[in-house]
Amino acid sequence: MRKFRPRRWLVWTLVIILVVAGSLWGTWELTNARSFQLYGGLTDRVGTGEKVVALTFDDGPTEHTPEVLAALAAAKVRATFFVTGRELAANPGQGEAIVRAGHELGNHSYSHERMVLVGEDFVRSEIERTDALIRAAGHTGPIHFRPPNGKKLFTLPRYLAAHQRQTIMWDVEPESDGTNAADPAAITRSVLERTRPGSIVLLHVMYPVRQPSLAAVPGLIAGLTERGYRFVTVSELLALRR
Repeated sequence: MRKFRPRRWLVWTLVIILVVAGSLWGTWELTNARSFQLYGGLTDRVGTGEKVVALTFDDGPTEHTPEVLAALAAAKVRATFFVTGRELAANPGQGEAIVRAGHELGNHSYSHERMVLVGEDFVRSEIERTDALIRAAGHTGPIHFRPPNGKKLFTLPRYLAAHQRQTIMWDVEPESDGTNAADPAAITRSVLERTRPGSIVLLHVMYPVRQPSLAAVPGLIAGLTERGYRFVTVSELLALRR
């Protein structure tokens, strides 16, 4: 009769635990990675020798859109707005105003639900419904996609790759530091310190709670302009990839 060997049992138990933990950690890292995904293209910054930067805004449009457009108009700067379909459907006139002002509309999903561990039908609906609303607002150029909260895993990148589209991320996110989010001056400093040629800056300015970010826009535009940067849309930035 074979004797029970507790040590061997313990070793295998630990191995299984480590494998499962490693898989979960890897999945988490892949979901949150800004510069890598398993399928298709992803851009968080464009390699270029030119001092260009793309200013991007997530969410909306909302009733605060005119304030954002006014700040950009005062600085004579164009930006890319990654809007949600649900908010664009509720505020179609604001989307049209963004287009009329010469800015670019991008797709930020319809419902802003995290697109992780979801089926292809869900991904297709989220993207295509919002694409249709963006076209209805008057946007005629390519429609770039940015996932809600930057989350993606398998299905979303595979869908985008199959439709010759890529994931647009960012490399400058001044609001990610909780100490910055409530201070316009800190947001501006963070952008000025982190921006490099080809950077994509992410800001959220469409809600009252994001007032500090909106207040930072004139200062960060002025600061980057003084440093020799030129503002472009995401489409224009991608065209400069070397």
